[in-house]
Amino acid sequence: MNTLIEIAVLGVFCLIAEIFNLRKVLIPLTIVGLLTILCLTITGYNASQTYSSMLVDSNFSMAFSSLFIVLTIFLVALSHDFYSEHQTKLSDFVAIKVFLLAGAVAMVSFSNLAMFFLGIEILSISLYVLAASNRLNVKSNEAGMKYFLLGSFASAIILFGICLIYGATGYFNLFDIAEIAQGAGIPSWFPIGISLIVIGMLFKVAAVPFHFWAPDVYEGAPSLTTATMSTLAKVTAMATLFKLLTSLGVSYFYRLDVIIVVVSILSMSVGNIMALRQNNVKRMLAFSGISHAGIMLMALLSLATATSALFYYAVAYSLAGIASFAVILFVTKYKDNEDIVSFNGLGKTNPLLAAILTASLLSMAGIPIFAGFFAKFMLFNLTLKTGYLVVVIAAVVNSIISVGYYFKLISAMYNNEAIEVKQPTPFVYYFVAVTAILLNIIAGLCPDLVLNLIK
Repeated sequence: MNTLIEIAVLGVFCLIAEIFNLRKVLIPLTIVGLLTILCLTITGYNASQTYSSMLVDSNFSMAFSSLFIVLTIFLVALSHDFYSEHQTKLSDFVAIKVFLLAGAVAMVSFSNLAMFFLGIEILSISLYVLAASNRLNVKSNEAGMKYFLLGSFASAIILFGICLIYGATGYFNLFDIAEIAQGAGIPSWFPIGISLIVIGMLFKVAAVPFHFWAPDVYEGAPSLTTATMSTLAKVTAMATLFKLLTSLGVSYFYRLDVIIVVVSILSMSVGNIMALRQNNVKRMLAFSGISHAGIMLMALLSLATATSALFYYAVAYSLAGIASFAVILFVTKYKDNEDIVSFNGLGKTNPLLAAILTASLLSMAGIPIFAGFFAKFMLFNLTLKTGYLVVVIAAVVNSIISVGYYFKLISAMYNNEAIEVKQPTPFVYYFVAVTAILLNIIAGLCPDLVLNLIK
């Protein structure tokens, strides 16, 4: 609760800063504020508390909130250079990202379905605005409109599901709903309500067959917004879906195992196969994100034991994503597209950024010593113990397939000749990219540092 209030206050400050012409110090002050909130959040570990049956502080919510704050720090740091041509709107863009963070925190801290829906809408509306923020770009307008229309339908489906659950139980509170769900005589529209919420959240995660919006929106949206959707928004939606199913005790009355198995395998397969065909890096990472969503869905097959594994995977994936997008933002800053040819010769013109992008792609592919390898190993091991061998086999095969398109980009950086001369690199890109990939490697070498946060 305190974390949510502090983030909201910081967001209001970002808006007021423009009035007092604090534009030059806005980014540093926001980062300092987020770091302070992160420290205050960490000090609240192991102190579970419920606030008016709306929000609950637990190790789960605090661990994911801490991850979201770290990701937002990186995104805000990249904002100064990315929005250098729109300095008069800088406070608006930064404030939207901070309010987006507030929605993300609410989505993992809720104990009431009303707060759950409120968090989704805060996060979604922020993303709608950011996706269409480049108003002079047709692709950005298209991305914003597509995301708004489809996202609104998904939100309506979730809201209808919430209404059915309330009609079946008479409660919005998760604990009351879970207690009633264990009893006999639960109405038939209760599992229908659960199914509708799951469908809506699968859209937010961009899992097959609710993934069609992702490639176009990722490609058309400003690159920093794409980075936000690919990392912060995706892991938030996945953590929320996991918490929702865990809190409602779905296994007591309605098994979604078959649906999750099918969606997981389809997401991994479709995502990786389509990614092999892409020449645009943002579209490639969009399909890659779909495949990673399929892997994270495996955590839903072992709800009782997969909390730590899901958090570790979210940390590994999001840090690798931030590192890769920091490089992509710089390389494509002065270009009209994000095609792979734009990265030709990067290994010669900027060896450090090329090495960081290579490392982040290897982490996503699941190569040791990076955290991505250990994250996949944990989820595969849990799924195998649960008895879903076919899902693990599909995941291993798809991990091998993913190496193909990741190495297509790596090959372009090291084997092709550069088409442009070296550009001076602002320090912020080095800072974000190096910090994110180092945190990824540390998480891979010392997984207990991450896993202990959520125990």
